[in-house]
Amino acid sequence: MRRLVARLVAAALVLAIAWWVAHLTGHVGATVAGVTIEASTPVALVALVLLVLIVYGILRLIAAILSTPGRIGFWRSRRRRVSGDLASTRTLVALAAGDANAARKQANRARRLLGDTPQTLMHAAEAARLAGHENEAEALFERLAEHSEAGFLGLRGLFRQAMAREDWAAAADHARSAASLRLPGSNWLKAERAELAIRTGNWRQAIALSGPDAPKASFGVAAALAEPDIDRAIKLAARAVKENPGFTPAAVTYASKLREGGREVRAQAALRDGWKLNPHPDLAALALEGTPDPAQRLKLAARLIRSNPGDAESRMLMAQSYLDAGQVAEARREALAARDAGLNQPRLWKLIAAIDARDGTTTPPPGYDAAEPLPMSADPGWVCEFCQTAETQWQPVCPTCKTPGRISWGNAPRSKLLAG
Repeated sequence: MRRLVARLVAAALVLAIAWWVAHLTGHVGATVAGVTIEASTPVALVALVLLVLIVYGILRLIAAILSTPGRIGFWRSRRRRVSGDLASTRTLVALAAGDANAARKQANRARRLLGDTPQTLMHAAEAARLAGHENEAEALFERLAEHSEAGFLGLRGLFRQAMAREDWAAAADHARSAASLRLPGSNWLKAERAELAIRTGNWRQAIALSGPDAPKASFGVAAALAEPDIDRAIKLAARAVKENPGFTPAAVTYASKLREGGREVRAQAALRDGWKLNPHPDLAALALEGTPDPAQRLKLAARLIRSNPGDAESRMLMAQSYLDAGQVAEARREALAARDAGLNQPRLWKLIAAIDARDGTTTPPPGYDAAEPLPMSADPGWVCEFCQTAETQWQPVCPTCKTPGRISWGNAPRSKLLAG
């Protein structure tokens, strides 16, 4: 409705102006080169309007002719940009599909069409890496690192390459350069620097850079073991115990560092605290270390297990201690109590065999088979939870799969134990 009204108003205005022009009085005359031209005022006004329109059209035509080269250049540039963007998209698709040849082909085409932009350099470098051309990728990442706005991408690529070839010094340099850019939201860099710290054994930095889900107790134990200053080592080990109170390597390390610092009373207390939460042979070995007298060892063992006497490990420790002290009957009582508690491992039956050898008796295990005198269940040991590889001792990082904080006390699959 509004459009109709507007059109009617416009038509009325045009008619009014035309009527007004048609009724103008007077004449207009002009003499050019001796030629005199006369016309009525309405005709002169119409001629003037036509002349203006003709001049405007000529000027537009001249402008269009003069701008034709620029328009052609703009069209060609736009066409190159569209083709380059398409090549970049196809590069991403090829990278996602793992097609190295197609990725390199499209990445090089994008560089020809768009030039060395951060996007084309990044795609070309990733395509070169996928194809196994690490030197070419490194050169492209270095060019990208020189870019004022996208330098972080180049440093990130160089860092990843250095980590892959285990060039820790170069990786550290690239990480420092990337950190100096102070980019917001650089969580990736923090995580990668933490990984670098783990791979290089810089445990204190690993603790500082790792996230809340990281095995900080394991890092703390490793840091304490590597720390030459005994007071700092004790603090690091204490922090690891606080991080995971039931973690045996932390308790063992804390107690051993306290002993190393001449604080034997506190060391024994730390061992008892660890035994209360998680009885473990390593705690017992450290508690009895340096005490050759069997009677004294028996007293230390009894004191150690006082807070957790019914545990199978406590029974095993007391059985061995009684046996070493010559108290065979008490040793047998504790060993059989461990058996009755469900412990059915070769180490128990070896201990019972040693007890039997003392008094000349025989205690067959449940389901005894003369062809296989020991039960099938294996003795516990340090095992990587991730790759199930058995290790001779606890380590902060699995030597096989390089996973940090996953080695725990338990039983590896029998196939792994036999392979080892």
